[in-house]
Amino acid sequence: MEIREKYPEFIFESYKVERGTNSIHASFVYKLGEHSFEPTVDIPIASIRNEWINDDILNHLFFNFGIVNAISYYKLSLAPTFTIKCGELDYEQKEFFKKLFYNGLGELMYQNKVLMTYDEFMTIEAPEPKEKKKFFFDDSFHGNLITVGGGKDSIVTLEALSGMRSDNLCMQFNRDLYPENRAALDSIHLAGYSLESVCNFNLSIDKNMLELNKQGFYNGHVPFSGMLAFACAITAYLNNLQYIIVSNEASSNEGNIAGTTINHQYSKSYEFEKDFNNYLQKYLCEKMCYFSLLRCMNEYEIVQKFIKFPSYLKIFRSCNVGTKTNSWCGHCAKCLYVYIMLYPFVAKDQLIEIFGHDLLDDETLGQIFFSLINPDTTKPFECVGTRDEINYTLRLALQDNGNEPLPKLLAWYRDNNHLIPTVQYDLTTYYNPEHNIPEEYLKALQAL
Repeated sequence: MEIREKYPEFIFESYKVERGTNSIHASFVYKLGEHSFEPTVDIPIASIRNEWINDDILNHLFFNFGIVNAISYYKLSLAPTFTIKCGELDYEQKEFFKKLFYNGLGELMYQNKVLMTYDEFMTIEAPEPKEKKKFFFDDSFHGNLITVGGGKDSIVTLEALSGMRSDNLCMQFNRDLYPENRAALDSIHLAGYSLESVCNFNLSIDKNMLELNKQGFYNGHVPFSGMLAFACAITAYLNNLQYIIVSNEASSNEGNIAGTTINHQYSKSYEFEKDFNNYLQKYLCEKMCYFSLLRCMNEYEIVQKFIKFPSYLKIFRSCNVGTKTNSWCGHCAKCLYVYIMLYPFVAKDQLIEIFGHDLLDDETLGQIFFSLINPDTTKPFECVGTRDEINYTLRLALQDNGNEPLPKLLAWYRDNNHLIPTVQYDLTTYYNPEHNIPEEYLKALQAL
């Protein structure tokens, strides 16, 4: 806790939004003791279709994005006080952001051995508004903003909503320290969209943060999907879009450590989805709605829909390690997980071509394999499905293997799967009623 004690206050000092001839540019100033950070956002004019932008609304949206974007810098010290000098928040807003920060940084606190209670975590200091900001929005909001990451989930969403293509725009959240998301662009193109249907939100990251990471300040996972949600609110406003559509499944509600609230996918969970949609409509824009199209499904069911479109197999990606080279690294939990989920349904030679080798025959992945299947271990801090889904798929793989020699990890599983609890429900007909999917969109998904 020494860093937290040495740097007890994090400050959101100021922000500025400028409308130029080529882009909308926003800058933010954060301070932590003697350190300052100045990240920026640029949205190309080509990504904007709303001809009647209200500057007060735009500033308000960027102020809120500035708060959630601060989490990447706040995490350096986990300061007990978060002071906002450039805007106002009421009590409910402060609680929304505190909850997002606390749960979104749960993994980071766990891995840095600085776990603390919600009450201990932080206090947000900001002036109370004298009256609630009230903006007028007309009834012109229409259409969908679809976030695309290049993995199987967003591909299923693109295909499910292909009948609404003329009403859809695809969202790209680009960060300057990360390479271009080739898989996302390839998926968008294969789904039938031109570059004119892609909205870009470009975020720069202050490199001073990286230097402090090297000096021993706290580092780790931040709730990226929470940041993305606020970026989508800005993009949807700039394009008069009614629905912000993400691709988070029911499985993302499961945490990583039994008996705790620590969840690598917290900002993909239904809990966050509900909280953000409420915040969006109460404090940002009442004409917009945020929901996950896949929330009613589990990962197994999503895979069944994904494999109906084999042309995506060569281009889809969701390995964080392989992001820089647009590849699957073949050695991480995410790669092994996706390999397992596809194993019973895709020819082995094709899987090997995609992932580089037979991951279930790779004994160096044994420890990761065990943590994916055993509910008594810590689930890998990756966006992976539930143990039930993984074990069901592995047992299916054993049934479908025929007389082929089993790869080493699958052979071990055959001999030891009696130690793993049997799934107590039918994954193939699973339906999660806890979702916010409008009826028309639900029918489009079910018809896929």
